[in-house]
Amino acid sequence: MYMPSPDRYQAMPYRRTGRSGLRLPALSLGLWHNFGSDRSAETQGQILRRAFDLGITHFDLANNYGPPPGAAETAMGRALRTDFARLRDEIVVSTKAGYLMWDGPYGEWGSRKYLLGSLDQSLTRLGLDYVDIFYSHRPDPDTPLEETMGALDSAVRQGKALYVGLSNYSPEQTREAARILKELGTPLLIHQPRYSMLDRWVEDGLLTTLDDLGVGSIAYSPLEQGILSDRYLKGIPAGSRAAGSSPFLTPESVTPELVARLRALDLVASERGQTLAQMALAWVLRGGRVTSAVVGASSVAQLENSVEAVRNLEFGDEELARIEKLLKTS
Repeated sequence: MYMPSPDRYQAMPYRRTGRSGLRLPALSLGLWHNFGSDRSAETQGQILRRAFDLGITHFDLANNYGPPPGAAETAMGRALRTDFARLRDEIVVSTKAGYLMWDGPYGEWGSRKYLLGSLDQSLTRLGLDYVDIFYSHRPDPDTPLEETMGALDSAVRQGKALYVGLSNYSPEQTREAARILKELGTPLLIHQPRYSMLDRWVEDGLLTTLDDLGVGSIAYSPLEQGILSDRYLKGIPAGSRAAGSSPFLTPESVTPELVARLRALDLVASERGQTLAQMALAWVLRGGRVTSAVVGASSVAQLENSVEAVRNLEFGDEELARIEKLLKTS
């Protein structure tokens, strides 16, 4: 029987999510990759248990995470029935709906039929009565925002979600969605945007919008699909994501100029006593504007390396200026 570490809450910082009473760990575990049926169930269980031992209480999912779609929720459901059966109230489980999940006109986007049908399927795979956070995974250009937000509100009123969130919405869409949700009586808790040293679009209005609204934020891909790690300091290694067939990271994206920039950033990280990945995570979390960063892990060792980032989340002005110069180098 799994017995969690008694020290699990000692080292991980927890940050309040916007104006809500919910606190999330500075690092959350994402099950986007590595939790499909093509991976060992034993390794998946080891990663989930170690994450909880390290103070990671938030597990981030979506209906289509796999492969195949739904497999990650099934894997998490297995852990919730066994290792975490007695610990449900210590864990935050989030899931999303918005991308293609099943065939036909009702299997993606933001209609009420799709969102609520998908949530029911997710709850079945997870073996839960409710999720803590239910997201609209992307805005739907063809469905009124009132319908999509109304579906999120219904999920809370039906007792199938405690909080609601958005992902991949623009600042303007976020502000309007928050207005609709407020009128419905279900406040917007959190926004999950892509954010890293190499993808900083949220700095052009979204973070300010979230600050104004009192909404939390949780960054996904803070390591830019592994580019911001030591794996690519000498180019593209065999067996890496960029060397494979991943649609999210192509060989063409790892240019000689990028590799040179990564090496310079790695030097800054080394002077901070961190790996490049640890510094990249700390940089996203700097200043407290971002509530949490979602990390993935293919092994316990990789997870442990990421969690070391929380030991040093502070940057001096000179460090930030040096990093900024490197990031703006063309």
